Amino acid sequence: MSDSNTPDPHTPDAAVPPRPPMPDSGAPSQPTASTTPLAQPAGQGWYAQPHGQQPYGQHSQGPDSHGQHAPGAAFSSQPAGAVADDGHARPHDAKIGSGKIVAVLVAAAIVGAVSGLGGAAIGSDVFHQNGTVASSNGTTQVTVNDPDNVNQTTGIAAKTLPSVVTISATSSNGGGTGSGVILSEDGYVVTNTHVVTLDGASSDVALRVTTSDGRVYDAKVVGTDPIYDLAVIKLTGATGLTPIDFADSTKLNVGDTTVAVGAPLGLSNTVTTGIVSALNRSIQIASSAVPDSGEQQEDQGQNGQSPFQFDFGQGQQQGSGSAGTISIAVIQTDAAINPGNSGGALVDDEGKLIGINVAIATAGGGSSSSSEAGSIGVGFSIPSSVVKRVTDEIIKDGSATHGLLGAMVGNSADQKDSTVAGALVSDVTSGGAAAKAGLKAGDIVTEFNGVPVRDATDLTAQVRALAAGSDASVVYVRGGKSFTADVTLGKLTD
Repeated sequence: MSDSNTPDPHTPDAAVPPRPPMPDSGAPSQPTASTTPLAQPAGQGWYAQPHGQQPYGQHSQGPDSHGQHAPGAAFSSQPAGAVADDGHARPHDAKIGSGKIVAVLVAAAIVGAVSGLGGAAIGSDVFHQNGTVASSNGTTQVTVNDPDNVNQTTGIAAKTLPSVVTISATSSNGGGTGSGVILSEDGYVVTNTHVVTLDGASSDVALRVTTSDGRVYDAKVVGTDPIYDLAVIKLTGATGLTPIDFADSTKLNVGDTTVAVGAPLGLSNTVTTGIVSALNRSIQIASSAVPDSGEQQEDQGQNGQSPFQFDFGQGQQQGSGSAGTISIAVIQTDAAINPGNSGGALVDDEGKLIGINVAIATAGGGSSSSSEAGSIGVGFSIPSSVVKRVTDEIIKDGSATHGLLGAMVGNSADQKDSTVAGALVSDVTSGGAAAKAGLKAGDIVTEFNGVPVRDATDLTAQVRALAAGSDASVVYVRGGKSFTADVTLGKLTD
């Protein structure tokens, strides 16, 4: 990427969090279907009636936490037949092939006793007789009509829902709803930047947050990170909330269980299941929240156009001409994610956060309205490893940093004489990170920090995922031979 303000037809550099190589699905890094954001405008209908549309809310999502554990939230690993503190026999723990604990609710000596489900200590009742899961401050909407026959997803939902909130954002420009994930007991919550800014339409948005058990709080924005579409908000006067547990997203495998939790179409406390469809996927998204200034605009590449442009469902700001694009590395899942899931949680089979839901692909086009968009089994979430870094920086400093490679890059596969897929370097910035590492115009980057690079979007997304000043390794091809270089990233600036 270049440090000048002159637009270039090539896509700029990228960044990724330092992590070991992960399995790749083998599919192209950019799906052919267009993508759609997970937010919906207030007042639009979610189903048709003879005399009009039934209104519903918008965005829904659930951010991540900072590794804090909720009381009683850890999964039990006690041997079968262990005795609980109340003297009753502890239910057997069920395990799957890998040895991971599967949450199993058993109606044993105590109706609704639970083994390893967050929100209640082992041996205590987690179900009210009316069929809802109990929490310390009320009830969450996990309906259980037959406690003797609950499954793994029921346990995951019971653990995760107390850590997911619904966010209502309003301004003079409009309004919408989204989701968030609780990071701390005193009210730090992660969500998407496009949720709290109405996709860049307003910097003065009033926020109201509702927890899964019905408590309502005002909230203020702590900081936003448009480059990776993450934001942190703080609930006013909140105490005793249930922060989500973080999993290490760098250890995921294709095929692992995923559960999405949020408020699609304004329907709060919604749970859907699926698997990890692909890892190390990179997508390019149109976003009006990206600062319209030289370097960020230049970084969009392809003259700012992208097959992954999103309609965030906010209406009036679309087509304003100020939208830029961002390139982000994501987890792809087939768990049903719909408009309104933005900022919600994607968790693993232990109810731990592996990603923040951010976008979906649709069979329509980038210009289709979000009211026409729906899940086709291709959803995207920002990995928890990136979420953790960015939210920690925002809470500490009010903003997050991102890496800069200092090179202009395009797609190697677009060149007629190319025999290697990767990010083709067209220019390097004098004194920049790429130049210092020995990269030159004509080099083809094929790997960054152990992650395969198939095109310019892959490289940009991986570079941006890392903090400024991070050390990384780059594999590149020059003259038909492969080389490896160490690079210390610069800082992406506004």
